[in-house]
Amino acid sequence: MHALLILDMQVGLFHGPDKPWAGEALLDTLNGLLLKARRAGAPVFLARHVGPPGSPIEPASPLTQLVQALQLEGDEVIFEKNRPNAFTQTGLAERLKACAAEGLVITGMKTQYCIDSTCRAARDLGFDAVLIADGHSCSDTPELKAEMIIAHHNATLAGAFCRVVRAEDWCF
Repeated sequence: MHALLILDMQVGLFHGPDKPWAGEALLDTLNGLLLKARRAGAPVFLARHVGPPGSPIEPASPLTQLVQALQLEGDEVIFEKNRPNAFTQTGLAERLKACAAEGLVITGMKTQYCIDSTCRAARDLGFDAVLIADGHSCSDTPELKAEMIIAHHNATLAGAFCRVVRAEDWCF
């Protein structure tokens, strides 16, 4: 069984000044995956990236809250992280093992940071890592447009670090 992991779909990242590329399509994709996971009885995990108390992204900050457009039902596991790799100091690996998840479907934001780091770590920890090709995003940088960053990571991570699958082709 594979668990669904949605990374950092937070108000500050999604609705902030640097909007993610194809954000509304990403929300539709994630909500579709949430529905598929529920129907299959797959566990769902959501990570919120937080900073220390007093910072703009302290745990209680409105910027770190999950976007309301995600169709959550309350049975998901929501956890905080403070590193790009969602496994670092979070207990995620232990939680996945406790629910007998052999694999992890990785989605969310931002492609070149937390998505990349978590894909690489999942494989290193022995999980079958699956990156949803159209299930992650980021914003433009001065060097590259977001669309190119996403395409580059889908190509780079595929094979050595994870399987890359389009959302419509994924079944839990």
